[in-house]
Amino acid sequence: MGRHFLRNVMFGLCGLLACAALSGSAAAHEGHDHGGPPPPQVTTLAPRVEAASSDFELVAVLRDGILTIYLDRFADNAPVEGVTVEVDTPQGSQPAKSSGPGTYVLPAPFATTPGAHDIAFTVTAGDTVDVLAGTLTIGPAVPSSDARPPAPATLALIGGAPSGALAGVAAGLLIGFLAGALVVSRRRVGALLVLGAVGLALAGARDARADAPKPAPRDMAQRLPDGSVIVPKPTQRILGVRTLVTASGAFAGTVELPGRVVPDANASGLVQSAVGGRLAPPEGGFKPLGTKVAAGEILAYVHPPIGASDLKDLEQQGYELDQQIALVKRRYERLSAIPNAVTRREVEEAEIELNGLKTRRTKLERVQREPEALRAPVAGVIAAADAVAGQMADPNTVVFRIVDPDRLWVEALGFSPDAGRSGATGRLPNGRTVDLTFLGAGLPERAQALPILFSVASDTGELRPGQFLTVFAEAGAPRIGIAIPRSAVVRGANGQSIVYAHVSAERFVSLEVKTQPLDATRVLVLAGLAPGQRVVTDGAELIDQIR
Repeated sequence: MGRHFLRNVMFGLCGLLACAALSGSAAAHEGHDHGGPPPPQVTTLAPRVEAASSDFELVAVLRDGILTIYLDRFADNAPVEGVTVEVDTPQGSQPAKSSGPGTYVLPAPFATTPGAHDIAFTVTAGDTVDVLAGTLTIGPAVPSSDARPPAPATLALIGGAPSGALAGVAAGLLIGFLAGALVVSRRRVGALLVLGAVGLALAGARDARADAPKPAPRDMAQRLPDGSVIVPKPTQRILGVRTLVTASGAFAGTVELPGRVVPDANASGLVQSAVGGRLAPPEGGFKPLGTKVAAGEILAYVHPPIGASDLKDLEQQGYELDQQIALVKRRYERLSAIPNAVTRREVEEAEIELNGLKTRRTKLERVQREPEALRAPVAGVIAAADAVAGQMADPNTVVFRIVDPDRLWVEALGFSPDAGRSGATGRLPNGRTVDLTFLGAGLPERAQALPILFSVASDTGELRPGQFLTVFAEAGAPRIGIAIPRSAVVRGANGQSIVYAHVSAERFVSLEVKTQPLDATRVLVLAGLAPGQRVVTDGAELIDQIR
């Protein structure tokens, strides 16, 4: 009887040790509500204060006894420089020193005392004086792991344990006695002993984890469970985040047209050979691509080929002209020697006939020796060249193409002759935009599309003939919406267009919007965005990558 009683006591002790570990786990999770998800919490643990007005937005972060103040413009989130910041603290008023663009620092000895500290910031920017106030809350000091009294779960057996631990002890005793009444095998007694030892080890390990020191708090960008994004002010400066206050308005309808850059017909030309022949370089050689040339400058020579039969005919003509020149010359000399015997008219006719024969003979020699000079028809840059010394060129062969890079056109294909009459812009694949001026529209000739011609009104530094671009031409009735830059819209995981609203100094919320193209730099938001909201225009793609 006594032996069975001792076995039951042993089972109870083992169950007690096993449940001690369970009770420690329960105590560690005491106070948690498992009925629903926890609210979003920010892990940016550095104490801070936020304040905003219609002109400025301010964030002050306390770290290592220094209060760092980040001052930005409220509308566009740009750092504010060259202003005076006066800080009213519990220890009096003192100015903050500038430590960078839009950044000011101030020693904060008052922040060593836990509690709520009311702070007022007076910002003086020229004639603008603004007061921003907030409360800096300093939490109680966290005791170190060395000062914390040890309270392992095994001490719950002798008292001093919370209610959850006591409940686990009672359950362990009951389970142990019941197990002892049902199990009589010594092997099971050993198994239960092992189970108790494992429970004791787990409880000690859990206490060791609880006593481990926590890492120092640090500011970091993060996405909260509700989808909003926390971006500290220093990170916003690095990412170059800029915002825009939205406003609704009426904007002209816009159509997207495919287009390409073409040379201005009045500032470009072709260099062609009129006759077939062999190409020869001018003095200094052929001009390379990209070389600026002046109108009338010689770019190449063409030596026309002469066949054997043609050469014999030219030689025969030369002999005949030489014979005629000799006869006329003698007759002119005889008439000139006897001026009193002949009339002056006969002498002049002989002289004119002699000069004409000499001119014919000179031109006949030039045909054999002088090549055709190819000259630049306009001033510009050599855009294309197909010239090699000794190359045979057929008649009408294009040897050079001259283009003035400062005068270019854009040809687009549309279906309305009025598209772009009131204004148009072009967008290149690299994102650069150009202003376009309507010149005219032709008749349908390409799959019922109208060729519409525009001149480039802005800088043409990066444009090249043949380059493709998208033309945004105004057409149709005006539309009501909110115009925002294209850089403000990012593509979500489901393909939906998303913008990020700047709801507070360091918090951003994504909004799904419906957009339509407005021009080369802006889109029109038709739904999902209200006037007066601050929307991120620069840095939206970087914020979208924060996880």
